[in-house]
Amino acid sequence: MSFQAKDLKRGETLPDHLGLVEWFRPGEFSRVEKVLTTMKKIGIGRLRTGVSWADWYTSAGTSWYEWLMPRLAAEVEVLPCFLYTPPSIGIEQKTSSPPVCNKDYADFLDLFTSRFGRFYEYVELWNEPNNLSEWDWTLDPHWTKFGEMIGGAAYWMKQRGKKTILGGMSPVDGHWLCRMFELGVMEYIDIVGIHGFPDIFDYTWKGWDRSIAMVREVLESKGSSCRIWVTEAGFSTWQHDELKQMGVFLEFLQAPADRIYWYGADDLDPALAAVNRFHLDEREYSFGLRKADGTPKLLCRLLENGGVTAVRQVTEGFPATTSYLGEKQKGVLITGGAGFIGTNLADRLLAAGERVIIYDNLSRPGVEKNLFWLQEKYGDRLDVRIADIRNSLLLEQAVSEAKNVFHFSAQVAVTTSIENPAADFAVNAAGAFALLEAIRKAPVPPTLLFTSTNKVYGAMEGLQLQKNNQRYEPVDRSLQSFGMGEDVPLNFLSPYGCSKGCVDQYVLDYAHTYGIAAAVFRMSCIYGPHQFGTEDQGWVAHFAIRTLCNNPISLYGDGCQVRDLLFVEDLVDAFLLARQLMPEIKGQAFNIGGGPERSTSLLELLQLLQEIHGDLPSISFGNWRTGDQRYYISDIRKFTAVSGWEPRHSVEEGVKKLYDWLAASVKTGRRTVSRGYSRPPIYPSAAVEAMT
Repeated sequence: MSFQAKDLKRGETLPDHLGLVEWFRPGEFSRVEKVLTTMKKIGIGRLRTGVSWADWYTSAGTSWYEWLMPRLAAEVEVLPCFLYTPPSIGIEQKTSSPPVCNKDYADFLDLFTSRFGRFYEYVELWNEPNNLSEWDWTLDPHWTKFGEMIGGAAYWMKQRGKKTILGGMSPVDGHWLCRMFELGVMEYIDIVGIHGFPDIFDYTWKGWDRSIAMVREVLESKGSSCRIWVTEAGFSTWQHDELKQMGVFLEFLQAPADRIYWYGADDLDPALAAVNRFHLDEREYSFGLRKADGTPKLLCRLLENGGVTAVRQVTEGFPATTSYLGEKQKGVLITGGAGFIGTNLADRLLAAGERVIIYDNLSRPGVEKNLFWLQEKYGDRLDVRIADIRNSLLLEQAVSEAKNVFHFSAQVAVTTSIENPAADFAVNAAGAFALLEAIRKAPVPPTLLFTSTNKVYGAMEGLQLQKNNQRYEPVDRSLQSFGMGEDVPLNFLSPYGCSKGCVDQYVLDYAHTYGIAAAVFRMSCIYGPHQFGTEDQGWVAHFAIRTLCNNPISLYGDGCQVRDLLFVEDLVDAFLLARQLMPEIKGQAFNIGGGPERSTSLLELLQLLQEIHGDLPSISFGNWRTGDQRYYISDIRKFTAVSGWEPRHSVEEGVKKLYDWLAASVKTGRRTVSRGYSRPPIYPSAAVEAMT
């Protein structure tokens, strides 16, 4: 099977009766635009949104809705949900209070509909009225105030030509619905709304079929012709379970309702208060398709790039649970195993007949292709857990089934760590600590190899360098000959360097303090097949991809910064040797890279790609980035001395292998050219000035 054969293609589209739920606060102009863009990408044309009675009477409320309603209606079908009592007119001063005068609610809807009614056909009358945080029924114990308020508003909206929806129940409650019939509300209702949050708020969830059947039974018993809509359903990823979110979403698509709405587009900003107050319930903050910082969750990413088909392929291809096969069937656990390095290690282990457990949250776009490739090649020997390193329960289960652990799961970019240091720490430091604890507490602790980074040595600004043509070189001849040894002082520059360095030291300490068989590889630049590099990480593959696609390449600094390159197959050799040497090497750190013989500057690598490809795209130069080392070469003698390991691939051989693999994988008009093609060296103007 070719690498592309199992590629995720857009096939099954989202059903037309599906909508999205998103609440906007006054002034969130840019977020409205982002949500509309997301809906367009995914293919959803209906939006349910809140119209706050309380916000309307604030200083910015009227102008906000004057902008919002026509803006939404220009792109999607709008379902407004009218809710939230202005505290100044409530029995108590809170938005969940019944108003002193029930007629005020109908008057507000009449006013709003007079101004904006052309933008909507349906009106939803309140939200989750049987939820104490949305309607304080302790102030209305028999629902008489609610019935009078909603019944009057429904009657008047029918007179205005609108279709009416009874605010969605949460939880679904047949007795409450019967009470609405008793109060006469249902005489003016066209649609009954219900909500559902499986395994989040609905602890005894029985499925959509049973929930909707119960409502339909009540309607039929009352002789009502009301239709049933699910006006809100969703799954909170507060425990980082994005696979479960996808499963709940797929089940929701099968709900036997006339219309369904999924909540929501964005996680709630952690700086804001939810309806039931500030962080009183963390579940409230994580219902979005995207995280609060705009990062798409797995469901969102797959819907945008492959539609429902992609979501089904991943969800059904890698089910959430697997049964433990017993002590004799313990496998090799690779956290972050769907990535480039993990895929290459898994391929080698599976080919040798070993059981491999890949634990990965698929946060890096496209890595699901690696899993399908491995699955097609090796079948049941591959055990995939789509899970987050921060989910300690799932992590402990995976560790209990492992004889060896290779920990690759990480946030991998310095730039991303600077933009969001909290997320970097949560994944890299806290996630790795959870793994160490799981290993420590295991009845038979597995071995651990942690892949650290040369960034733990910082920028090494005190290193004396000289520029020689297109590369920096150290003045010290010993460093020129051998590179940086493990005795270089640690200097955790950048949040990424801090988080990786923190774990680096924790792993070594756990080996010493608790006796676990753990070691650290401080790695330089790794490259090879299955690497789809970006500007922030995996620069060798990134340059090759940009070259193949004839896309511009940006260099930061002068391009003369030097790294040693290690082909991934050579790294896998080192992994397997380190595993064999446990526990003799426990508690030790090793610098792992290509060494001085496999070093290159950025400009030299571009020239090599030029020779292989025949030409280069345009190249631009930007400012130096935080923590960027001008020179780093690994001294690999320590690991070589204990293992006999040496890299097998030269830079020219390895880059050519990577180029050929990418050319077969990236859709591009690749040309076959002679390696003899050359052109003058590439120099930024600043570098030319420095050398003249």
